[in-house]
Amino acid sequence: MAIMADAAGATPLLPGLPDEIAIWEILVRLPPKSVLRCRAVSPAWRRATSTRDFLQSHHARQPALLLQYTHSRVADGGASLDIVPFDHRSRVAAAADRFQCIARLEAAPNIYHAPNFYSPCFYLEASCDGLLVLSIDFDDVCICNPATRQFAPLLQVRGFMPVELYPHPSTGEYHMLLYREEDQGAIYVFRVGSSQPPRHIGCPDPHELEDCPGLLFHGSLHWYIGNRIVVFDTAAESFRQIRAPVARDHARLFELDDMLGALSLNDEDTAVDIWVMQDYQGEVWDFKRRVELPVAEIMDHCQYYFHEEGMMLVPGDGELVVLIGCNGWLFQLDADGKLIASFQPRCLSSTLYVLKQTLVQHTFFPALEGYVVNASPFI
Repeated sequence: MAIMADAAGATPLLPGLPDEIAIWEILVRLPPKSVLRCRAVSPAWRRATSTRDFLQSHHARQPALLLQYTHSRVADGGASLDIVPFDHRSRVAAAADRFQCIARLEAAPNIYHAPNFYSPCFYLEASCDGLLVLSIDFDDVCICNPATRQFAPLLQVRGFMPVELYPHPSTGEYHMLLYREEDQGAIYVFRVGSSQPPRHIGCPDPHELEDCPGLLFHGSLHWYIGNRIVVFDTAAESFRQIRAPVARDHARLFELDDMLGALSLNDEDTAVDIWVMQDYQGEVWDFKRRVELPVAEIMDHCQYYFHEEGMMLVPGDGELVVLIGCNGWLFQLDADGKLIASFQPRCLSSTLYVLKQTLVQHTFFPALEGYVVNASPFI
């Protein structure tokens, strides 16, 4: 790091402060948009904030925020997708500050349809390391980085549906799990940037895997499905199963203190049970705690019964936070079940995807046909 600081120039980036501190204690902690603005200060600032070491360290410090989205019509008859992360970390921030649109993409009208009759839409399909996989009307698949405004279609996977995006451990490349409706129970792997077609690897039910995002834990993707957890080893690219703590159709997985955790409603749907896997190899689960939910307060707000499909457990400001999406509302609870805040973000829909923004430049983007940066479909 000292070598990189020296490379920034003999004149300190911030007068009276060593570059080591300016770069690795201040700049590296800024939001992506602020880092991009810093590059306009001087060539030295641009060099200091453009090295791969800096970008990777910056990405590691970004929060993983729950993704919200909204569709809207635009002037030419197309439909736009607004990507809006929800910042759950602060209890005091105003609602407007918690929902900040970071990117807007427009799906242009199909030339074979009249604009007023048909407006194609982008849909979120996967999120990994700041990259988003999108589909256009669940047909054409594309990949983008909202922070760098890079976008490219994935022409080799037309007709496939994305399941998950993940980094391949030994190569550092990004691979994608896919399926096709006509291939019952067949799963494929595609290397992003490759000219080769997707490769068939196995046959779990892909519809089970697409119900919620997989949790990447210790190099494997995990899905909680009924009374079992389906595990996909991203190195060997093969499936297996491990034991679940309880039989629940829509329990949620999370990572806590380097342990695999599970979140599920109790049988009465009045409390959240939290489990952690103390012994991963032995598949030993321990019950950690029960969080009683403010059911009456939630029902007073949304007048709609909530369920596990809209629940997540995420790290907050020094504690765990339970997020519940329900009928257009978003509820934030602390680890004791106290309702911290409730939001009804206008026209926004909740997802179970999280976004950890990155300014890292991925080499596969320029290799993809149709690649653009800071251009349409970004608006």
